[in-house]
Amino acid sequence: MKNKFLLFFLLGFVLSGCVGVSSGGLFGTGVSVALDPRSLGTQIDDSIMQKNLSARMILMDKKYILSVKTKVLDGRIFLTGKVENPEEKLKLTKLAWETEGVRSVRNDVKIKEDFNFKQSAKDILITSQLRAVLILDKNIKASNYQIDTYKKKIYIYGIAITPKEKDMVIKEAKLILDVENVIASILIAEDLRIQKN
Repeated sequence: MKNKFLLFFLLGFVLSGCVGVSSGGLFGTGVSVALDPRSLGTQIDDSIMQKNLSARMILMDKKYILSVKTKVLDGRIFLTGKVENPEEKLKLTKLAWETEGVRSVRNDVKIKEDFNFKQSAKDILITSQLRAVLILDKNIKASNYQIDTYKKKIYIYGIAITPKEKDMVIKEAKLILDVENVIASILIAEDLRIQKN
């Protein structure tokens, strides 16, 4: 009974949200409403899809609340994080595709290995360096990007206002010391299905 109450409380917390222009953005999706090139309706649709997927992942297994991150942009679902085995990765992909309104799924979830403090610290440093560079560059809307680093590989998800901005973000990521690869899933604002007027 106590576990069910806790689960419902967590689900309610995950599914709750309010419209605002805080740094957390609409429903806490990480992109500010005022700076987001998507229409308000698309932002709301993406937020609902993200909350729906997160809730279903938690119902499947509570450990996913900490080990897997989701991001939805213009109906496209991006998954990152770590799982125990390849079967879990496949289950998450299937679950993402079952989300109503999904246009595509990119699963960058990795299979867990033994913890390596040095590697984890290096990954955090790489992410922090890139985040700082993006924030300081006035030609890049840093709040439009989510950055994850795993084993010196940078995963960047977001929406660029122009193709030039996209190229600048990727270039900056490649310039970070010790980066082995940059995997960019950056959409261009003009390519979105419904744009802000």
